[in-house]
Amino acid sequence: MANTNQHPEQIARDKIDQLLQQAGWAVQAKNKVNLNASQGVAVREYQTDVGPADYVLFVKRKPVGIIEAKREKEGHHLTMVEEQSTQYAHAKLKHLNHDPLPFVYESTGTLTRFTNYHDPKPRGRRVFGFYTPQTLTQWLEDYRKSGKTLRGNLLDMPTLNTAGLRPAQIVAINNLETSFKENRPKALIQMATGAGKTFTAATFIYRLLKHANAQRVLFLVDTKNLGEQAEQEFMKFQPRDDNRKFTELYNVQRLSSSHIAPDNQVYISTIQRLYSILKGQELDESAELDHPNESTWLQNQLQNKAPMPVVYNPKLPLEMFDFIVVDECHRSIYNLWKQVLDYFDAFLVGLTATPDKRTFGFFNENVVSEYTYEQSVVDGVNVPYDVYLIETEVSQKGATIEAGWQVDRRDKLTRRTRWQQEDEDTIYTKNNLDKKVVNPSQIRHIIREFKRALQKDIFPKRYDDQGEYQVPKTLIFAKTDSHADDIIKMVREEFGEGNDFCKKVTYKAQEDPKSVLNRFRNNYYPRIAVTVDMIATGTDVKPLEVLLFMRDVKSRNYFEQMKGRGTRTVGDDALKQVSSAAQHKTHFVIVDAVGATKSKKTDSRPLERKRSVATKDLLGAVAMGASDEDLFLSLANRLVRLNGQLSPTEAEGVLEHSGGKSLPQMTKELLAAYDSDTIDTAAQALMQSQGLPSLEMAREQAQAQLIETAGSTFNGELNEYLENVRREHEQIIDHINLDQVTKAEWDTSSTDRAQAMVQDFSQYMADHKDEIEALSIYYDQPHQRRHITEKMVKEVLAALKADKPTLAPLVVWEAYTALEKVKGSRPEKELTALVALLRRITGLDSVLTAYDKTVDRNFQDWVFKRHSGSSPKFNEEQMQWLRMLKDHVATSLYVDIDDLDYSPFDAKGGRGKMQKLFGNQIQAIIEELNEALVA
Repeated sequence: MANTNQHPEQIARDKIDQLLQQAGWAVQAKNKVNLNASQGVAVREYQTDVGPADYVLFVKRKPVGIIEAKREKEGHHLTMVEEQSTQYAHAKLKHLNHDPLPFVYESTGTLTRFTNYHDPKPRGRRVFGFYTPQTLTQWLEDYRKSGKTLRGNLLDMPTLNTAGLRPAQIVAINNLETSFKENRPKALIQMATGAGKTFTAATFIYRLLKHANAQRVLFLVDTKNLGEQAEQEFMKFQPRDDNRKFTELYNVQRLSSSHIAPDNQVYISTIQRLYSILKGQELDESAELDHPNESTWLQNQLQNKAPMPVVYNPKLPLEMFDFIVVDECHRSIYNLWKQVLDYFDAFLVGLTATPDKRTFGFFNENVVSEYTYEQSVVDGVNVPYDVYLIETEVSQKGATIEAGWQVDRRDKLTRRTRWQQEDEDTIYTKNNLDKKVVNPSQIRHIIREFKRALQKDIFPKRYDDQGEYQVPKTLIFAKTDSHADDIIKMVREEFGEGNDFCKKVTYKAQEDPKSVLNRFRNNYYPRIAVTVDMIATGTDVKPLEVLLFMRDVKSRNYFEQMKGRGTRTVGDDALKQVSSAAQHKTHFVIVDAVGATKSKKTDSRPLERKRSVATKDLLGAVAMGASDEDLFLSLANRLVRLNGQLSPTEAEGVLEHSGGKSLPQMTKELLAAYDSDTIDTAAQALMQSQGLPSLEMAREQAQAQLIETAGSTFNGELNEYLENVRREHEQIIDHINLDQVTKAEWDTSSTDRAQAMVQDFSQYMADHKDEIEALSIYYDQPHQRRHITEKMVKEVLAALKADKPTLAPLVVWEAYTALEKVKGSRPEKELTALVALLRRITGLDSVLTAYDKTVDRNFQDWVFKRHSGSSPKFNEEQMQWLRMLKDHVATSLYVDIDDLDYSPFDAKGGRGKMQKLFGNQIQAIIEELNEALVA
């Protein structure tokens, strides 16, 4: 403990001494210098020709840098003393002949800034402490060999080889490298889910290692699952300028313990593990299963009044990594975890599909790439989606359990049930469903209607070769683990299937969730997976075609991440491997059974941060003075939930035990303690009333007061009362109020999208009718349709795919089905779908009609006219042959005499057989058919 009677300058120097020693420096007085004592020696008050320098740093007996020490309260002035410290760096040291010293620090012992004057356009930056002597030795050696530092190397990066990269990836990498050249410490890459963020990262990391002489790069994730996926991506990555894989060129280590091998180039770690390594603590493996904002590992901090801050760790020096890539950075850069990022002196690169205002702020609004979901759909990187709504009476209005009814009451955790006769009416709303009350009928009717809608409206053509309906790969989002169990039970019953058909994929599942997830991704079974959080974000299941929301989500970011599970494109062969009845993944469908697509969304993060910590422990921690943000926000979340369940009598009891504060008031105070706007307002008031010297000091005092106000309410008596009230609110199983479906239809906004798509398609065709031959015929010379060949229609399709990939014929076909009654089934081939669409938009057909239906109708008309006229009637053998010609036109648009030499005609005798059947009329018959069938 520092001596309070010490001079402020001495206090600062004591702190600096300690930081230097931690980093491996021997600190010596000027009259007791021994440069042989250590590789790095820091000499106090060393004499220069402009006066004594506070510290001069020697590495291997040679001077390399200086430290300008300042008092604690002068921390905000450090940038103003850069000229002074530079003067010392250029001064002549007593007894020595040397060049200007390149490594310059300004420090109060609490705040430290550093400038490397070997850098191009040297710029000071805040650092956590001091670099090790070994690091400065390496930097000097690298500079001696090349004349460049890392920042110098970044200025000379070679042009990016764009082969194999998508346009959005090219933009992201080029802009990021421009940001590096400008020496910007933080950069944000916003890239839609499915657009290849990790591949993009592997590409620029490879370039940094090879061309910028970067030594070590950290790829930071927030769940073990994401770390494993990243490791697989690096293992698969092969650069364009080398035949070897990334992992054959560079060592990649995914941290699974506290051991960090020093000879690797890429490290993959969860932010939780890195925090535990810095703290020198063992990490509970369960901490890596949840997102950091929901991590249970922090419960070990509850015994402290505040989470212990990160301190210097010699095993992991602050300069360990040159670059840190933060995956899913919208959720892993705040609060306790921000300390990890602040500790390291590295360029920070954020990756996310769904940034919010805080994300932009953290990365200094340096957004080097913005690639949205909508842009990715236009580029064909992701698929679009439609929304199908299911509403039931209970889902919308709730119900009433009347006094006298006998119902089940179930413990949420143990699932143990007991009968109870109700003493009073229980009115529950839709918000209480699956929390306070479980209504099996409500779940059953949603699942039953979902089954019907799949077969009739959503994917009606999914019948396999045996005529059985094949459920598309479906992911159901449940509210809780117990809700997931209820859903699984209903799904198996309503679909008449066994255990393999529907599985739970949560961290609490008895089966290995990773094994179930792999089967869901790659095998036929399960067809339906139910999850709470585990595969809501960051997990790739490309064959997914349906997302069923049975839980609402208020966070816009989280909803977009959940929605992103269905956006991935997948090759036809890969899709058929797990869904044999599917042809193409042209879109996915959100089935909204809870209003998730309609509810108001916010940019806020989930309040709940400590899911596994009991409410009574949260209350006890606050009562004992604990005040970290996760703790306050989690308790606020629990109180919000509890307030929704309170009876009027219980609410009065809360007021009695809390000194007149209601649960909403307590919640507001807990949230206010960490709300930036509230803190700023209070700080401004303090500055005016107390004349504080800086806004930062005012903010600290204001927040301390807000924390004290929020925490002072809680005491043993109130906590016991709240816990007793909470225990009273078990789940009621309502078997009595039977539900019924009130709505099952496409979302009107989906209809709007369908209308816009049809209009875009029609406009594109009209705009290009003078450029593409087939379009010219359809619009201006319809009598020439018999001359349209398969090659001509392929030309239209190729132009459409190049200019408007989102207007794929099969997708536009689905849009029409949302707007009008369509004749016939959706075609399997894009060409025949395109012909049918062209006939519809040019007015040849009044409604969209499958091309095979048009050909069948025209064939019947042609045969009838032939038979009713003077021409001789065809016999049965001739009719069989004509039907083959008709079927060929239905799939290939046109038949030529040369086609008779190929399948299926060659198996029936080919050209010779037709010659025998029709004699010298063969060419005339073919021409008649071509003209009649496309009428």
